Amino acid sequence: MLKSGSAITGAITLLKANQSDGFDCPGCAWGDPEHGSSFEFCENGVKAVSWEATARRATPAFFAEHTVSALRGWTDYDLENVGRLTEPMRYDPATDRYVAVSWDEAFTGIAAELNALDSPNEAEFYTSGRASNEAAYLYQLFARAYGTNNFPDCSNMCHEASGVGLTQAIGVGKGTVTLEDFHHADAIIVIGQNPGTNHPRMLGDLRKASMRGARVAVLNPIRERGLERFADPQDKIEMIRGGSTSIATHYLQPKLGGDMAAIRGVAKIVFARDDAARAAGRPSLLDEAFIAEHTVGLDAWRAEVEATSWGAIEDQSGLTYDQIATLADVYLGGERVIVTWAMGVTQHKHSVATVREIANLLFLRGHVGREGAGLCPVRGHSNVQGDRTVGINENAPEWFLAAIEREFGFAVPRQPGHNVLHAIGAMVEGRSKAFIGLGGNFLRATPDTAVVEQALRSCRLTVQIATKPNLGHMAVGKVAYLLPCMGRTEIDRNSAKKAQIVTVEDSMSMVHGSGGINKPASPHLKSEVGVICGIAAATVGSGHVDWAAMAEDYDLIRDSIARTIPGFEDYNVRVRQPRGFRLRNAASEREWLTRSGKAEFSATPLPAEIEHQSARRRPGQFVLQTVRSHDQYNTTIYGLDDRYRGVYGERRVIFMNPDDIAAMGSKPNARVDVVGDAADGRSRRAEDFRLVAYDIPRGCIAGYYPELNAVVPFTKAGDLSDTPLSKSVLVSLAPRAGKAA
Repeated sequence: MLKSGSAITGAITLLKANQSDGFDCPGCAWGDPEHGSSFEFCENGVKAVSWEATARRATPAFFAEHTVSALRGWTDYDLENVGRLTEPMRYDPATDRYVAVSWDEAFTGIAAELNALDSPNEAEFYTSGRASNEAAYLYQLFARAYGTNNFPDCSNMCHEASGVGLTQAIGVGKGTVTLEDFHHADAIIVIGQNPGTNHPRMLGDLRKASMRGARVAVLNPIRERGLERFADPQDKIEMIRGGSTSIATHYLQPKLGGDMAAIRGVAKIVFARDDAARAAGRPSLLDEAFIAEHTVGLDAWRAEVEATSWGAIEDQSGLTYDQIATLADVYLGGERVIVTWAMGVTQHKHSVATVREIANLLFLRGHVGREGAGLCPVRGHSNVQGDRTVGINENAPEWFLAAIEREFGFAVPRQPGHNVLHAIGAMVEGRSKAFIGLGGNFLRATPDTAVVEQALRSCRLTVQIATKPNLGHMAVGKVAYLLPCMGRTEIDRNSAKKAQIVTVEDSMSMVHGSGGINKPASPHLKSEVGVICGIAAATVGSGHVDWAAMAEDYDLIRDSIARTIPGFEDYNVRVRQPRGFRLRNAASEREWLTRSGKAEFSATPLPAEIEHQSARRRPGQFVLQTVRSHDQYNTTIYGLDDRYRGVYGERRVIFMNPDDIAAMGSKPNARVDVVGDAADGRSRRAEDFRLVAYDIPRGCIAGYYPELNAVVPFTKAGDLSDTPLSKSVLVSLAPRAGKAA
């Protein structure tokens, strides 16, 4: 916080984080059990708030001093550390600089470019998970009024596989648990996630579960300190004594992509023990009543499980039979079991199948739709789930599109639009010529950095709506605008009537309000809603949507959401109650909105091979997963330390098994280049990384994104999800001559 240059303001601001009369933390989407009655924030929340409440300013004078070409050479950390954007700007190609313009000039200029395109489908409308429900709803409304369903969204790069897999399995693309369920679970299985860095408040709930005797089993290739022990900053005695609490009762380290095989092995053991119990005259280990009443497809899945050999399971998972049996003991020993996961599950080619396998396992003993049990995909950014709920969907359901037509009276396009990978491909091929980014850092969040940079720079128009400058803003189209907006912590008085609130949805489907308390960083700022309404009015006019009225009073936006999306009835009343309200989740009530009307087992075989088994994997190649550092949230770099992993003052590191370092004839601290797949004719190389000996399975390595996104190909994606394969990237390591740390 002291680095922000505004320590006092930051401290005061934190007192209103996650309070009923304050703002929702702009960090992760983990739920808050007492929204409005506790000081519920974490270290990363402190960083997010102080990052936004900084006293530093990126004024037009700053951009007058630096060309865009020069700023492309800055690091992510240094560029965002310049501070908050203060005025709308347009790129001047003659001087290679951003220069200030008025809001009216920006809106009319953007509208002119959009309306000059040959087709609305030549424009891409990207959404970051930082956008509020109100901003996201208006954004999709504008794009559909303009004539396209092109909605590349940050969710395409993280939990798309969860949404697809859960929709197939239970009829709802969201988790089934509430935060209170964690207070009742007696077994929690955590797969492919690092809460200590990505959603630290989750560690508090895991800590409480562990302290009351629940077993917490972790599957993660990397040994993460935060999952082993955790000191809760909300526990004053523990902090004063310098103590910590054990989290994981069992810690298993599968190879990258091996989670499905591990879960398949647990199921194989459960079936075998159930057979033994029945043969001995004991009750079945399965919830036969739940299976009979609520599910279909068990026999086909069981046949697939029994046909899968232990050799295949052990080879693919990287775990032994005994390790998998330990996990089965945790599962069978729990009367109320939650399985929770994140991108370690969802960024593989077979991720949808893995999510289905997790659901299969919980169906066996009826762990869906009852207290203390269920499926829990843990989303990343604070409103990534809400954005999808209110319509940021390139292939939205017919009922939603029809509701928009009824509410606003214009014809809505039905042709499915572009997700992130489709948008990149369309820009690369010249089929898309305009890009508008509602927050985030598309360039640094996506795979194949060099390809995406060139794609953005080849566009006719790029528009970036943001609070701070980042490297993505330096990939300018022929016409480019950089539009500053308010942050979550700031008072939104764009309206003459009253200060506005916005709303967000967390990972547990809780919707609650957020109102800023700080004076805006500049008198020239507009809210995200105000910016969207300004562009929309200039581009499509106000014949069907009164954009000015919406910008004046966000209650009007919520009224429209309530009339078009089930579950938001009495939105303006309920969101102003403490904690807000929970959107109905049919599956958590054992109502299955699937084709069969029941929860559906999946009989998908294990993949024929995954990357560490791949016949394409040459000697000396490794399977890379990209991860965050502890001083990072998504693409935002707060600092250069990762104390949980013992890294300080740098980010260009590769975590590697010590035996692999020795086998390649190297030593810890040697410098290497990371060389990616070039099968499609594109050279991929990330230069100058330090080898760090770490507890990770042999053949697997890890390092930070966005630096390593350069070697993640956009041409490879998850089956049915189109998610980049950022956790299973085949790479080789090339020594840098004469280089050592």
